Amino acid sequence: MSLRKGLVIFLLCTFGVSVFVLLTSVDRRTFALLFEADKRALLIALILVVLAWCCDALRFCAVARAASEKISFRLGLILTWLHYFGCAVTPMQTGGGPFQIYVLYKGKMPIGKGVAITLTRTLLSMLLLGLVVPLAVILEPDLLRGHHILTGFFSYVVIFVIFSWTLVVISLLRPQIIKRWGQIIILLLKRIGLVKPRSVLFMIRRINREIDNYNMNFRLFFTSGRSFFIKAVVFSFLHLLFLFSVLPVLIWSVGLEFNYVQTILAQGVFMFILYFVPTPGASGFAEAGGAIIFSLLVPWNMAGIMALAWRFFTEYLAILMGAFVALRMLGWGMTEEIFRKDREDFEADE
Repeated sequence: MSLRKGLVIFLLCTFGVSVFVLLTSVDRRTFALLFEADKRALLIALILVVLAWCCDALRFCAVARAASEKISFRLGLILTWLHYFGCAVTPMQTGGGPFQIYVLYKGKMPIGKGVAITLTRTLLSMLLLGLVVPLAVILEPDLLRGHHILTGFFSYVVIFVIFSWTLVVISLLRPQIIKRWGQIIILLLKRIGLVKPRSVLFMIRRINREIDNYNMNFRLFFTSGRSFFIKAVVFSFLHLLFLFSVLPVLIWSVGLEFNYVQTILAQGVFMFILYFVPTPGASGFAEAGGAIIFSLLVPWNMAGIMALAWRFFTEYLAILMGAFVALRMLGWGMTEEIFRKDREDFEADE
């Protein structure tokens, strides 16, 4: 899938499903509540989003320091926005990493270390969300009860997460196994003609070197970089807390009652699921699923509006910033190349 195609799918799914959600949920009472809404809440929501971005940027800085590297707060913000943009145009939100790794590489950081830093950033979020999910299922069982599609998808996500964490553990404890798998994949790609014979040895050596770098830097997080890693965990918690506080503010703005803890748990379950939706940026599913989940918190005639407003503040703004940064820093051509993960952009350091 090309960058252009991913962007088109994201926009079509987002706008198409958003229109459907509004048509099936909005009524006269919705407009009445919106006209009476406290407009100051929009400013508060924006401030919370900016604070979430800052915490995410500081998390990048802390993880980099834990790996014996140093990046500026400004670069941390750029990496944050690029992550949102990359995830918006790729299935299962996997595209943020290549942009971040490329920018770090251009800043003279080895690829293996860049992979370790960006992967750790994502794993910290997934770990915290993974802790929220069982609490939500226990304390708020109605979040999944009766929603067979969400329940089935949730089960799929749990299996996928267990598989992903198994790979991470194997890569740390038995890196030779990952190297062997990498060699097998390269040879299979050679057999079907996707890798040239003269490039096989170079690619195998490169993969082995980067796996060693990745493994070494991951171990730094729990040894000499432990204090910075703990700071990264704290910033990860604050990032999610600020982000999840946007929805309660939006509900408060229209004068509806809500339970703050319930809103946090609902968002935790939903965001955990969104990581694994196959559409670019979880588009379509996020808007429709958000309306379904949030209907447990507010009346149905406000659930659709809340879902779209929540997506606007927590996702769309960062995606716009990421698109601006990507095009301003890299240009469309280079952005397309990074999106396709062209290996020529990641040649070995001489």
